[in-house]
Amino acid sequence: MKIVLALVAVAIVVGGGYGIYSMQRTKKYRQAVKDTVINEVDLSQVADGSYTGSHDVDMINATVQVDVKDHKITNIELVEHMNDQGEAAEKIVPEMVSQQKIKVDAVSGATNSSKVIQKAVQNALEEN
Repeated sequence: MKIVLALVAVAIVVGGGYGIYSMQRTKKYRQAVKDTVINEVDLSQVADGSYTGSHDVDMINATVQVDVKDHKITNIELVEHMNDQGEAAEKIVPEMVSQQKIKVDAVSGATNSSKVIQKAVQNALEEN
C-alpha cells in the first residue's frame, strides 16, 4: 500500500510540474507571437534569386524559400512548418504570391501560424 501511495504522490508531483511547465511555455509562446511584427519589404529593392528565411516562436516555426524575378515574388515554398493546428495556415502562401505582399489576411483559426509564415517570408526577403 505504501508503494502505491508513493507512486501516486510521484505522479501528482510530476504531473503538476509538467502542468506548470506547459503553462509557462504557452505564455512565452503567446508573448513571442504578440511581439512578432510583420513589415512589408520593398520588392523593387530585391534582386532576382531564391531566398531562405525562418521564424520560430517555440510552439510554431516555419522555414520558407522565396523566389523573386523582376522584383516580383514568383513562388514561396514552405520548406518546414511545425505547429499543432494542422495545415490551415499554409493557405496564406498563395495569397502572398498573388497579392505580391507579405501582409495579407491571416487564415481564420490559424492566425498565429499565419503570422509566423509571414515573418519567415519577410526575413527571407530582408536577407537578400
